[in-house]
Amino acid sequence: MKLQSYIAGQWLEGQGQGVEVLNAVNGELVAEVSSAGIDFKAALEYGRNKGGAALRAMTFHERANKLKALAQHLMAKKEEFYRVSAWTGATRADSWVDIEGGLGTVFTYASLARREFANETFLVEGPAERLSKNGTFIGRHILVPKEGVSVHINAFNFPCWGMLEKIAPSLIAGVPVIVKPATVSSYLTQVMVKEIIDSGILPDGAIQLICGNTGDLLDHLNEQDVVTFTGSASTGRMLKTHPNIVANSIPFTMEADSLNCSILGAGVEPGTPEFDLYIKGVAAEMTVKAGQKCTAIRRAIIPSNRVEAVSEALQARLNKATLGDPAVEGVRMGPLVGRSQMKDVWDKVAQLKQSCELVYGGTDDFTVQGGDKDKGAYFPATLLYCDKPLSTETPHAVEAFGPVSTLMPYDSIEDAITLAKLGRGSLAASIVTADDAEATKLVLGTAAYHGRILVLNQDCAKESTGHGSPLPQLVHGGPGRAGGGEELGGARAVKHYMQRTAIQGSPTTLTAVTKEFNPGSKQITSDVHPFRRYFEELQIGETLITHRRTLTEADVVNFGCVSGDHFYAHFDEVAAKDSFFGKRVAHGYLVLSAAAGMFVDPAPGPVIANYGLENLRFIEPVAIGDTIQARLTCKQKIKKDRRPDEDRATGVVEWDIEVINQRDETVAVYSIMTLVERREE
Repeated sequence: MKLQSYIAGQWLEGQGQGVEVLNAVNGELVAEVSSAGIDFKAALEYGRNKGGAALRAMTFHERANKLKALAQHLMAKKEEFYRVSAWTGATRADSWVDIEGGLGTVFTYASLARREFANETFLVEGPAERLSKNGTFIGRHILVPKEGVSVHINAFNFPCWGMLEKIAPSLIAGVPVIVKPATVSSYLTQVMVKEIIDSGILPDGAIQLICGNTGDLLDHLNEQDVVTFTGSASTGRMLKTHPNIVANSIPFTMEADSLNCSILGAGVEPGTPEFDLYIKGVAAEMTVKAGQKCTAIRRAIIPSNRVEAVSEALQARLNKATLGDPAVEGVRMGPLVGRSQMKDVWDKVAQLKQSCELVYGGTDDFTVQGGDKDKGAYFPATLLYCDKPLSTETPHAVEAFGPVSTLMPYDSIEDAITLAKLGRGSLAASIVTADDAEATKLVLGTAAYHGRILVLNQDCAKESTGHGSPLPQLVHGGPGRAGGGEELGGARAVKHYMQRTAIQGSPTTLTAVTKEFNPGSKQITSDVHPFRRYFEELQIGETLITHRRTLTEADVVNFGCVSGDHFYAHFDEVAAKDSFFGKRVAHGYLVLSAAAGMFVDPAPGPVIANYGLENLRFIEPVAIGDTIQARLTCKQKIKKDRRPDEDRATGVVEWDIEVINQRDETVAVYSIMTLVERREE
């Protein structure tokens, strides 16, 4: 059977004989893969014109709701993905990371967009920048979706997660995707994409799939497109230097395999929780996905006086990692993804053995439980030892992308830091120690060479996700050999697919463009209190100027008694005179409370609740006897989706508040959010 690609709304078979893809467990034919004859220019145009137009017309919240619905749909179909995933050699636990871990990332981005982004088609970033003396000329930054396609070229080891962690932020940003999985495991990606298409949840053109090579796809990219790549550094460099990518300055993010490390602290002794955590972590990174992880621990950096203890403990744990067919009960490590990958790992181990001692595994003398050793892609867990890692280059430069790791001794923390840096850039490192001073020195000494560092001890071990797990909230990438790019990282990943543009103009004009009130903008006033208006009725810039109030000695005393705040600056006349203030002053929170009393409308109405307070700054002190006045302005409106359990539709309104004194000096600025009822639509 030939694996089909999904291009321009159709499932297509590539022409001619394809590449044979085999079951990693038993060597049986799964499919032929070919993309020959596919019109890649048409695929890009379809994505830009059909999928892109539909996504850009949607708000962030609408896109997020689509993704949430999609993740729920795919989760209900997960058993089919698990069934096919086993053909790649993955155990159930391996597949969980790929399938449910990937869907968890989609859920995370759907939640992030609804929680952190306005319900608009664009983002406003950062505060207004004052560009002139009188404030009539200001600047803002906005982000809009690129009007192109994001091309995602993925590695073989995570056919589901590798796709999902890229498409989630891209689709949230409003940019359609073309997914190109690695050929050897593309059949699993195709099964999931087919379910995505059949669900009908995403608009036409939002996602396309290439099974096979990319042909002349890169030739037809333009300045609005984006390319992200995960895989080998050599392939990444070749793609990154494609003439069209260079000529059009097309954004290219690379996440490459790297020689990640784990450092055992100098003071960690055998039998301690941290020692056991270290052994468990290194063994897990060697055996999960049969070591086929871009974050796997390739270099175990350990104190010289712990070499024997670590080696023995690791071997004992690796002895429990039964190798074989993932379908057989008790098997904890499956085969590599294919026999070509198996041959590559044997070649790399042979290179490592020229300068390292073989400690465990690394020979043909091993057995498998179930499966076919001769036709499958099995490789034994292999541990090596490098006696002089500071003067030996090979283990810092050659990566066996399988269940292989090398022990490297160090004599001082400085040596451990040097060894970590010899990897010349890694995706992930871990430090296992109970000594916070040691952890601090190691983190600051190695951070420039790593994308992510886990500091592990018994305090966080129960909830830690471990050395290798990328998290959607944190960046995934690294410098140097790791590719120099970043993926994930919460909102950062979404912004990668958007164009950041500085806009300049008058405060009123920029308020109209950004739908967010800017200081100095024209204010709208009326006889109706803003708190009497429903969400739809409020206008950005709608303003209430309150009456004035003089803060008295009684106010300060009463507030101190109610709050329990008897700070000397409020009550001790002598000490206050010698203080920074030079006199007694009112509590800052008394000023806020008094301001709220002036701008709040007490009667029942559309305003349901205070939703929070942000960006509070006390600018000038308020002395006893000063008179204050507040300005309340509708700054931003965020429409909320009505959940089934809610009895009314609502939105969040952010109010810009400025409090001034009798000299027209600003004494406090802040924002409050209120939950405001929407009229039924």
